[in-house]
Amino acid sequence: MAAMTGSHLSNSDAFTWYMEDDPLLRSTIVAVAFLDRAPDFEALVGRLDRASRLAPGFRQKVVVPPLRAATPRWVTDPDVDLGFHVRRMVVPPPGDVTSVLERARTLGMAGFDKARPLWEAILIEGLEDGRAAFVLKVHHALTDGVGGMQLALFLYDLERDAEAPADVGPEPPPTEPTGDLDLLREALGHQVDEVLAFAKSHAVSAVPALVHAALHPRTTVTGLMRTLASVGRTVEPVSETLSPVMTERALSWRYQALDVPIEALKAAAHEAGGTLNDGFLAGLTGGLRRYHEHHRMPVDELRLTMPISLRTDAHGVGGNHITIMRFKVPIGIADPSERIRALHELAQSIRNEPSLAHTDAIAGGLNLLPKGYVGGMLKHVDVLASNVPGFRAPLYLCGSEVERLYAFGPTIGSAANLTLLSYRSTACVGVTTDAAAVPDGDVFLACMADGYDEVLDLAGAHPQIRTVAS
Repeated sequence: MAAMTGSHLSNSDAFTWYMEDDPLLRSTIVAVAFLDRAPDFEALVGRLDRASRLAPGFRQKVVVPPLRAATPRWVTDPDVDLGFHVRRMVVPPPGDVTSVLERARTLGMAGFDKARPLWEAILIEGLEDGRAAFVLKVHHALTDGVGGMQLALFLYDLERDAEAPADVGPEPPPTEPTGDLDLLREALGHQVDEVLAFAKSHAVSAVPALVHAALHPRTTVTGLMRTLASVGRTVEPVSETLSPVMTERALSWRYQALDVPIEALKAAAHEAGGTLNDGFLAGLTGGLRRYHEHHRMPVDELRLTMPISLRTDAHGVGGNHITIMRFKVPIGIADPSERIRALHELAQSIRNEPSLAHTDAIAGGLNLLPKGYVGGMLKHVDVLASNVPGFRAPLYLCGSEVERLYAFGPTIGSAANLTLLSYRSTACVGVTTDAAAVPDGDVFLACMADGYDEVLDLAGAHPQIRTVAS
């Protein structure tokens, strides 16, 4: 895989990094794997040690150049202490799912020690019937959802009795000295390289573009106006939530989950002419409609933020290769078929936004604005949603079978984040809610379950949706 050593964060990742000066805007991902039994702890530490060598970001930390002369830079940490990053604990009786989610959310709410690599792991033992759980916390700059699934292959096996890897992995290459003067010199050099690379890449296309502009001035101007309008929609200021219910924000999360049969969800979406992602959003928006009706404050639409993957085969394992798009979704459409069709058309239009090609440059511009201004915009997004393709085959961690696998995304200032991670035959939906925005989490979860249930009904009889509450 391509090493990250010495590389700089993209403008988009730098945006999330700088925003974390406000704890409400932390970009922390927590994955929770429920296991049928506890793995050997020493074997687990060894597996994580090897994974950290194969995925260099797990042995790197982030440093900020003086004067912010460039975006923050990844550097190798020569003093990685696995005893800090990997821990174990035993929960007291009854050792149920609630115990795990409580520990996971506490871990997720805590900020990272930015003098160390940006990950932590806990093996939780003492669950009912000898079961266990593995909780992994990573910073979003370290990986996106798809990259996280690639990284999982360094940790998990496809067979219970798979042989432990014989090699421990290579030592990560050292980073050059990182004193202030060195960092400043390297940052300025990086900026010069970026300018030269930009000029070189655009010089190749400049002549054809100028010829096209001369031959087709009207379409050129029209395309430019479309791009400018698209960028304007992307950075449009937001000063208030659309939800009249989920308005407060606090530094307190709650973790809950839904188990939705994935084939039934896919079939229901196809029945209405949509995709699995459309079905995922249709259940979410249906749940939000019910939640607002429960509070006697119905709404027609809410503001949603959703990551769109820009990952290609050229990208290495891990890393963050997504862009974030913000748009309004229909809430007041009661008919699930009609809602799926509306969401499908909306998704198509979002993927055709001209601004998608310029999101990193847009993030670079946002990095120059006051943090309070940009952070205020993020805190008026109503909900986040993410759909991560997972694994259809069973996974094993040092001989322990993974029974369920959830990803809990950060709220980043919104009221809630729903992340669908497909595992085996289940759409495992991790639900993160801001406790101030959603003080009645059990009601919210029940509304979400009803929202998905009405979508699944489109395909006829279906397995029951399972809720997992903390």
